[in-house]
Amino acid sequence: MIAKIIVFIFGAIVGSFLNVCIHRMPKGESVVWPRSHCPKCKKRIPGYDNIPFLSFILLGGKCRFCKEKISWRYPLVELLTASLMVALFHRFGLGYSFFLYMVMVWGLIIATFVDIDHRIIPDEVSVGGLIIGFIMVSIKGFTLNPLSFTFIPMIRSLLGIIVGGATIYLTGTLFDLIYFKLLKRPPINGETESMGGGDVKLLAMIGAFLGWKLTLFTFFLAPYLGIVLGVINLATKKDHTIPYGPFLSIGALVALFWGHRIIQLILPA
Repeated sequence: MIAKIIVFIFGAIVGSFLNVCIHRMPKGESVVWPRSHCPKCKKRIPGYDNIPFLSFILLGGKCRFCKEKISWRYPLVELLTASLMVALFHRFGLGYSFFLYMVMVWGLIIATFVDIDHRIIPDEVSVGGLIIGFIMVSIKGFTLNPLSFTFIPMIRSLLGIIVGGATIYLTGTLFDLIYFKLLKRPPINGETESMGGGDVKLLAMIGAFLGWKLTLFTFFLAPYLGIVLGVINLATKKDHTIPYGPFLSIGALVALFWGHRIIQLILPA
């Protein structure tokens, strides 16, 4: 219990940093300098006003200096990060897999909230995460004997990258060919591509961590997760487009925790 509390606190602190990444990455700003400051009045936020959850509550959700409202996204990201860290710890313990998937989860959180706000997924997250994931998974090929190495984890990661990027790219290309070329439909909100490059790279990143089977599971699950929001968005805003990164991220988390069990139920050996 104590270990989970420590992991939760650590996750909340990390979530505070992820908030910085979510706010600054789309602007091309450094995530380490300058120190945290109010986006409205630019005053530096003192350490006692930067405590996860607690500071938000004590300040009444407002900046101490200019009284500008602080977005609920900040405590939400902190809570989400902390909760997922505890879930990873409960599932994998404090082993290598915990740290491996911890990196993936951090990337998915950043990608989700940046995509919601800006309809983009930073390459620092997708491409950077892909490289880190491939390296970390490949390291699993080493055993206690330094002279013994298996390429199986590396091959699985590489196949995951290829399958993840290729499936979503080819699906989007096929849809665009049918919708825009054959049916000659007008551009959607000025766009002639249904699937953004950020989504392609994000699923490739997911593939680097999860391998090709769970990546395919994520690919097929994500549309079902997004269809409800898509219908609501179309009915209320007459907008055909939705950020797809959040649904790929949720699908990846479902795949991580329950994917193998679900696959076994659907396709029993």
